[in-house]
Amino acid sequence: MQSTSIPRMLGSTPTPLANAQSPASTRFSLLCSTALRLGEWSARVDTGNTTVVVDDAQAMAPCVNFVTGNANKLREVKAILEPAIEVRSNPLDLDEVQGSIEEVTQSKCRRAADLVNGPVLVEDTSLCFNALSGLPGPYIKWFLSGIGHQGLNNLLAAYTDKSAEAVCTFGYSAGPGHEPILFQGRCSGKIVPPRGPSHFGWDPIFEYEGQTYAEMDGAQKNGISHRARALKKLQEWFRDHAEGPAAAPQ
Repeated sequence: MQSTSIPRMLGSTPTPLANAQSPASTRFSLLCSTALRLGEWSARVDTGNTTVVVDDAQAMAPCVNFVTGNANKLREVKAILEPAIEVRSNPLDLDEVQGSIEEVTQSKCRRAADLVNGPVLVEDTSLCFNALSGLPGPYIKWFLSGIGHQGLNNLLAAYTDKSAEAVCTFGYSAGPGHEPILFQGRCSGKIVPPRGPSHFGWDPIFEYEGQTYAEMDGAQKNGISHRARALKKLQEWFRDHAEGPAAAPQ
């Protein structure tokens, strides 16, 4: 007997594959089981001489629209969250207000939910120099584009304290009208002259335990970074609120 695996669209209702039936000889046996853990769905369909097996670990997984135009951030988020949470990319250009780390993220999340009209995930990253009382903070993107890696080092030239904290704040909203939920991760390190590839923001100047982010491979960075720590909290929240996010409008 031939066995074939087929994909199924997330969020769709399991069906007996009516289009695959032959007029009189097709025998369907659909056995579905929903495990206690989120996202474990399996089914088996017997169609004459062919058995179609559907075993999709993501079939009931929640789905979020990650609003970012940064391909590097998208890659890291998908590597950490999937397959438990499906991440769809939506590169909307969102205005960013001035304010605290939390205020910036909340504002972006509300705006994104209104534009997408569905569940969204937004992120805001800060790099806080302790000698400068937390600056550049949430404005690091503009500091980096204006003065570069060496300029960021120069900001601390007069200080012996080179310590810094990388802060990542994710905001999740189930849709318009839902208050954003924040998940924050922090990683302490120090600012050093740039080392390693320079394709991802300020990674070359942030050192953690002897290596800059840029010197780490993807798996290593995703195990310890500020972004990974924030996403771990988000994963835990989704597990604890499985029915809510899974039922959010797609």
